[in-house]
Amino acid sequence: MWQVIGQDRILSLLDYSLKTNTIAHAYLLVGPRHVGKGTLAFNLAQALNCDGPEVPCGQCRSCQRILESKHADVISISVDSRIESAVTSNSLEHKTEIGIKDMLELQRMANLPPYEGKCKVFIIDDAEYLSTEAANSLLKILEEPPQMVVWLLLAAEEEHLLPTIISRCQRLELKPVPSERVQEILISSYEVDANKAKLLTHLCHGRLGWALSALANDDILEQRSQRIVKLFSLLPAGLEQRFAYAQELASQLSQNRRAGAEIIEIWLDWWRDLMLIKGGCREAIINVDYDRTLEEQARGLSLSEIEGFLANLCLLQEEISKNVNPRLALEWLMLNLPGKELSIKS
Repeated sequence: MWQVIGQDRILSLLDYSLKTNTIAHAYLLVGPRHVGKGTLAFNLAQALNCDGPEVPCGQCRSCQRILESKHADVISISVDSRIESAVTSNSLEHKTEIGIKDMLELQRMANLPPYEGKCKVFIIDDAEYLSTEAANSLLKILEEPPQMVVWLLLAAEEEHLLPTIISRCQRLELKPVPSERVQEILISSYEVDANKAKLLTHLCHGRLGWALSALANDDILEQRSQRIVKLFSLLPAGLEQRFAYAQELASQLSQNRRAGAEIIEIWLDWWRDLMLIKGGCREAIINVDYDRTLEEQARGLSLSEIEGFLANLCLLQEEISKNVNPRLALEWLMLNLPGKELSIKS
């Protein structure tokens, strides 16, 4: 059975395509990180290779081997790892893009017949991080797709993909799950207490995968708290300390774009909450566990200061996505960070 929640329209479309044997040779799965793109990709890989009466059954040998990342015909690659499959399992030090070597290896595999299943499935997570050479190589493959091969491209920022690649894929957009349903699932299916379910629902922005990850790994919420504390330490700090942090964060962005982007997202949520509180909309804030701290900080800042810095954060996010020098951009942000003496309360 399908494991994706809240994407009924897409599942109905795929069910119909499977029953009528009209599966496309390539799909582009678009949506925010942790919204369920990876789960859907592996579910579809199971469905294409399933031996059960109702696909994907999740119980047959093929479904189980795909679930365990051991199936020779289901190959996954992302910006954080080398090609992962039963035949290539070597790890690789961190990289910031999917390069031409990885794509040429995928191309070689695609020209081989399925080894243990019915169909070869290539999953490219972080497809927006394909290098120019890798993207052009993929385009050639999509223009002349091999038989019994399905390509699944996953992207959170499809605007960074070549338009010609997008045009050769069937686009499936996974949208955030409504907050009410996320909270209901956490409480009814995972027995989360109401307060924690409320917090996770606010923080996940409709990305159920993020909420479940935070539920399974306490380090995620702890890391978030550390980043908020770091934000507070910068408010009364001088330029030397602020610039040191700008250099630290710039280094993170160059080594791990996801982690750096997550920090900026936390800042955006925080300053958005400040604007809401300043505007008398406290019930709509995201960081509900820091409501007292947000109120205190909002009292010490003017609405124009909050709106100005929030606009700067949005501009920073946009510029970093265009590959500007992250250190210079972050130093500019630090110069414009309001500074107040505040204490943190939760």
